[in-house]
Amino acid sequence: MNAVAESGRRSWHPRATDALLVVVPAVVGGLGLLIRLNLPDAVPSWVAALDLAAGLLGCLALWWRRRFTLPVAGIVVALSAVAESASVAALVALFTVAVHRPTRETAATAGAVLAAIGVFYVLHPVPAAPAWLLIPFVLSGPVVAVAWGLLVRSRRQLIASLRERASMAEVEAGLRAERTQHEARETLAREMHDVLGHRLSLLSVHAGALAFHRDATAEETTRAAEVIRENAHRALQDLREVIGVLRAPVGELPLPGVADVAELIDETRRAGTPVDLDDRPGVTTGDHPVGETVGRTVYRFVQESLTNARKHAPGAPIVVRISGDPGDDLVTEVENRTPAGSAEVVESPAGSGEGLRGLSERARIVGGRLDHGPTPSGGWRVAMRLPWPS
Repeated sequence: MNAVAESGRRSWHPRATDALLVVVPAVVGGLGLLIRLNLPDAVPSWVAALDLAAGLLGCLALWWRRRFTLPVAGIVVALSAVAESASVAALVALFTVAVHRPTRETAATAGAVLAAIGVFYVLHPVPAAPAWLLIPFVLSGPVVAVAWGLLVRSRRQLIASLRERASMAEVEAGLRAERTQHEARETLAREMHDVLGHRLSLLSVHAGALAFHRDATAEETTRAAEVIRENAHRALQDLREVIGVLRAPVGELPLPGVADVAELIDETRRAGTPVDLDDRPGVTTGDHPVGETVGRTVYRFVQESLTNARKHAPGAPIVVRISGDPGDDLVTEVENRTPAGSAEVVESPAGSGEGLRGLSERARIVGGRLDHGPTPSGGWRVAMRLPWPS
């Protein structure tokens, strides 16, 4: 209902303005002609009738001034040269040209109006009025019409420019929101990859052990099943936490940090993979604290590296080294060695490479870098170097 009413007001306003600009110039022009008829040297009645008819014709033409701006202005200005009742209509036509047409056409129309006024006063002089008073009075009308028209045009251009800027700002805001949503989805995908990849790799190792070692003792089978059950439960719990962090306000749910690396390594040891931790600066114990973002990046790096090591070198011993000093760089290395009794050289891990790409992106976001490659002893090494402000 409000939209219909608003639309009706918008459509009625221009029509009411057009009607007023037809009626008011006709009334004012008629009053001017009536005053002139009461002067001592009044024009004949037939001339007055022709003047009135020409003025009404010019005022009626103003109804189409928006659609045919220049033709209507030409007709009304020509009529004002011989009809006094069309003089106000000529000023209205000049105002319309100033609003809707370029400056050059406005200047030409203003010159035509001045010429028409000059022709009229040559044909119908006013002896009682001195020239020094008549000329400023005659010039004031076209000057005011042009100035007012240019002011209205400038205001409309300003409003159009502001609306365009508002529209562009709205589009940019939409693009920013879409980009933010896309980044949030990428972050969620990366978190789910890191969390579930670690847990599911443990499930895969122990499920494979149960499948291939059918002669395992009941105790070994029970221990492997318990590890599978525990990690399946933790995988679901971690998944709920990741989705909860996405839904909840920032900072409401804690994310793992560098202090949780020790627990991560303990889980890997309980799964049957030997892991040694060499934390020289003591960042995992809190002796030298690091920033929250850097700590979480280190945790995800160790988690993904352990997952890749179990996937591509099952049974190989793993060493996690953390080194560095505040004010320099924090270097975290994960190296899997060749399994005991195996002389096989570990090649570049086969796979999609999404894990390494994700780690490289994490390092780049916090201003660090990632290095990886085979070691001289036949193992594989992944190292992440992150800035460590003092």
